[in-house]
Amino acid sequence: MFELVKPRAELFVAWSEAHREWGPGLHEDGFGITSDDDVDTVDGFRDWVARIRQGPSELWWIVEDGEVLGGIALRAADDERVQRFGHIGYGVRPSARGRGVATWALGEVLRHAASLGVDPVVAFCLDNNAGSVATLERYGATLESVEQHGMARVRRYAIRP
Repeated sequence: MFELVKPRAELFVAWSEAHREWGPGLHEDGFGITSDDDVDTVDGFRDWVARIRQGPSELWWIVEDGEVLGGIALRAADDERVQRFGHIGYGVRPSARGRGVATWALGEVLRHAASLGVDPVVAFCLDNNAGSVATLERYGATLESVEQHGMARVRRYAIRP
């Protein structure tokens, strides 16, 4: 059974396993990692967790039986990143994909967004990410545009919770 948990330092080992599976870089959507964050040491990880828990976004880790499967973020309506990245960003570690993890987590966060009055919820995904396209469209997401963001072609969706 999946659960959404707020980031916490006690999950360092489980989170690190998920992070290693993605490989090096800052590309795990939904985790809020920046180039200044040290997530490889216990102290650095603790500092990072403290920072993201106080940030402008609400973040959750998707956990099953103590294993971190991914992360999902809900950005506030007034967050300047919404226009470029959307209200919601999520990522699921490669070994957990295809099991409905993202679909479940997105549904949970869409309900939360609705309770906050976020309407519509904006979400982006890579144009060639069939899994994310299917996940978003399962919740009735409407394709608003296909845009070029640097080297990436992305789809912009609006979801009415």
